[in-house]
Amino acid sequence: MLELGQVDRRADTPPYRQIAAMLIEAIDDGRLEPGQKLPSEAALIEHFGVARMTVRQATQELRRQGLVVAEHGRGVFVRSPSSTLPVRRVASDRFARKHRQAGKAAFLADAEKLGYQPSVDRIQVRRETAPPMVAERLRVDPDDEVVVRDRRYLANGRPIEMATSYVPTELAEGTQILEINPGPGGIYARLEERGHKLASFTEEVTARMPNSREVRELGLPEGAPVLTVIRTAFDTDGAVVEVCDIVKAASSYVLEYDFPAK
Repeated sequence: MLELGQVDRRADTPPYRQIAAMLIEAIDDGRLEPGQKLPSEAALIEHFGVARMTVRQATQELRRQGLVVAEHGRGVFVRSPSSTLPVRRVASDRFARKHRQAGKAAFLADAEKLGYQPSVDRIQVRRETAPPMVAERLRVDPDDEVVVRDRRYLANGRPIEMATSYVPTELAEGTQILEINPGPGGIYARLEERGHKLASFTEEVTARMPNSREVRELGLPEGAPVLTVIRTAFDTDGAVVEVCDIVKAASSYVLEYDFPAK
């Protein structure tokens, strides 16, 4: 049996939180290693002298924090790190014009650097009214129609990112942006072909827990967080040519930013 302390019945902290804290400490100090099975419910009940529900609340707390995974009929295991290296997303290089001229969109350039086989699926193209957050960033009226492109990105067949691009309709008309396959270099190459030379991007990065659709589409284990990136693209005239709403499996990425110390 794993060496654990005992529940302090006089403490203000509920017993299940005390048990969870002891298990987390065991994970942190290596007594419970990645892939190792936690003691059974019966063993924890006997050791701590608590009810089954208390033990289940404790393990649920670990699952909520993304530290363990439950396998039906087998037990609860310490989560193992991903078997593949995360995609390193280098912000200072990924939108370089050289990649578009080589016919590669940003994700393809990122994944191929690490030797992954990149792919895109579940592509949808439609016209709809922009959400308020997008309309504000695109500088269009709230009831203006925009072109929306949804897609999911995979590395070696594993889904790691979902993205939705919003492009002003007048910029997309008559281009492959309206087609499932936007052509070599992606939508940024098509925008530049129309005379909207890209000059800069801004990105707002946050972290949160995923919703049910994101869990399903990205195949996320319970308790796994996501990164969200809202990217706004500007041309050389300062016009906004695209807003992209991105959701990334947090464990699949390293975000690298390079900027001068002025």
